[in-house]
Amino acid sequence: MAEVKKVRTACRSCHGGCGVIAHVKDGKVIKVEGDPASPISHGTLCSKGLAITQLAYHPDRILHPLKKMGKGWERITWDEALDTVTEKFKEVIKEYGAESIVIGQGTGRDYESHLYRFANQLGTPNVLTAGHMCYVSRVASTLVTLGNLPICDYRGGPKLIVMWGCNPQWTNPDEYKGVDFWKAYKKGAKLICIDPRKGFVAKKADLWLQVRPGTDAALAMGFHHVIIEEDLYDKEFTENYINGWDAFKERVQEYPLERVQEITWVDKELIRKAARMYARIKPACIHWGVPTEQNNNCADCTRAIAGLMAATDNLDAKGGNVLYVNPPTRTVAEFSRHRDLPKEMHARRLGADQFKLGARVAFINPKKAWDAILTGEPYPLKAGLLCGSNPVVSRANAREAYDALKKLEFFVIIDHFMTPTADLADIFLPAATWLEQNHVADNWKRHGFVVARQKCVEIGEAWQDHKIFQELGKRMGQEWWGTVEDALDYLLEPSGLTWEQFKEKGYLRGEMVYHKYKERGFSTPTGKVELYSTILEKWGYDPIPKYTEVPESPYSKPELTDRYPYILNAGLRTPTFFHTANRMQPWLREIRPDPLVEIHPETAEKEGIENGQWVWIESPRGRVKERAKFNRNIDPRVVVAEHGWWYPEIKEEGHGWDISNINLLTDNAYETLDPAIGSTNLRVCLCNISPVSEANPV
Repeated sequence: MAEVKKVRTACRSCHGGCGVIAHVKDGKVIKVEGDPASPISHGTLCSKGLAITQLAYHPDRILHPLKKMGKGWERITWDEALDTVTEKFKEVIKEYGAESIVIGQGTGRDYESHLYRFANQLGTPNVLTAGHMCYVSRVASTLVTLGNLPICDYRGGPKLIVMWGCNPQWTNPDEYKGVDFWKAYKKGAKLICIDPRKGFVAKKADLWLQVRPGTDAALAMGFHHVIIEEDLYDKEFTENYINGWDAFKERVQEYPLERVQEITWVDKELIRKAARMYARIKPACIHWGVPTEQNNNCADCTRAIAGLMAATDNLDAKGGNVLYVNPPTRTVAEFSRHRDLPKEMHARRLGADQFKLGARVAFINPKKAWDAILTGEPYPLKAGLLCGSNPVVSRANAREAYDALKKLEFFVIIDHFMTPTADLADIFLPAATWLEQNHVADNWKRHGFVVARQKCVEIGEAWQDHKIFQELGKRMGQEWWGTVEDALDYLLEPSGLTWEQFKEKGYLRGEMVYHKYKERGFSTPTGKVELYSTILEKWGYDPIPKYTEVPESPYSKPELTDRYPYILNAGLRTPTFFHTANRMQPWLREIRPDPLVEIHPETAEKEGIENGQWVWIESPRGRVKERAKFNRNIDPRVVVAEHGWWYPEIKEEGHGWDISNINLLTDNAYETLDPAIGSTNLRVCLCNISPVSEANPV
């Protein structure tokens, strides 16, 4: 019998970093299991990671380059594929300029450093990511406020955890793994949960604040009101380390609890109790998720929540929200050569004059890209390359995204499967899974670790994304290394390790030091936490956080409520899918065969809906269908729908992208976006709901 080889690597089926032991036999991964030696995941592995072999060896996976011809897709060689892309890109640059090429990514497969290096050397400022409303928006907002992203120090022993719009045991988001939260909770930490829906975490919480979707910024200001009114803030920190504390206190007076209760639907005494708990129990940490970012209050909400950490002296304190020290590797910014982008191109970045906070972290708002393609204003986008991204399903106003990508003169996709977005491309470049790559993983995160992702197998002709950017970049005349591993040696150089040495070591961790600001202040213009932001003021934005009513709500658009009486909270997470991915994997699809929309039984009775019935969800922009699931733990005025749905089993072009795609209902009009970062209101719009029936079939 052939020997089974065990390879230590790191998962990237969702946000990544979990330690994995892959069992390899006869050149094939036969199973994976969690690695108990992992300092991040401690042997745990979620359903998405455990099902990786069903993705890697799926019969529909694309394993060789394809080119769209008159009669459909035809197999080509890597040389022909890369030469075709190079020729087309050079034609566009010659005729229109490099800015007429858009480079983009989805949530990513740890290739951000390579994608940006390629884009910067190409000369285009137009990089399209999920960052305008997911994670990077949080990073950008905290960078201008305190110079870094504060992370829960679960290892430091928090006595109180505020779980704000996040379910880490299902999503394992970004720097976090659900296991760290659960360990801290089981050790006795008190728990406050802020969520419109009473899920697993809320059921375990000491306090549950059932906030109206999209009003988290007002709730944060309500917390501040209690903390200031009752003199619960830390005097030394606010006097010495906060810029604009007096001005901020004046702004907070605009948010008495009676007003906050009216805005958020949370009882004022419950807000008071929660704020007191957070201010009095030390140390305390706040763990917040993307729902707080996916609305027009993204930057203000992030800044107000960061202000809570600062005002209570839970910032960079053990067990609070800390600023982790990076391990000794080159940063993404250094590796990606941001300085290579010509200065004049920064000003030509689409939306640079409108979403200045987004421009600060080098991405564009999708609406700007779609407009440039469809209208040619302010200049046309003629070609594009998207890596691991499915915006036809994942972006607001999905039909506009579809129309724009369909109109691109030349479009390249890098992915595993033929998705609704890939259907529109001219060239398909097959990407390797995380089982098939070498990389210094998690190097973009701010949790103090990097981990070794080791190649376990090669499958077909698929290349890891890093190699694709590297080889395409060479053909474009860019400066790269001979191999992927040579590039990793460069990335690791500050540590004194080579890739071969690092993969044996397994991980690096930055040495943690608390209260760093006492020695060097904060990385802001004033050296303090800027609750009065000198940067935002310079750019023409309000320098102090506030709450702005959601653009489409019963309060901002009362004229719509007769036809659309419910608030749609779109984006319900599941433990099986990663945004638009994984719906072709049998184990995962068996757990969740159909898209679900959760409604309160009172709402169902009012609308004549039975549990499990297919229902129409309709907004002013269209309608889709999902299967109803009754949930008494949501407000009867709210419906909660899953996102990311398309149907790989539908083999026709489009794969049913417009059947259950909740983003056909969301909006991306400029007046609805966060003014500084450009975040879209993916989580909040008005809708109605009705049963699918013989009388109402389509």
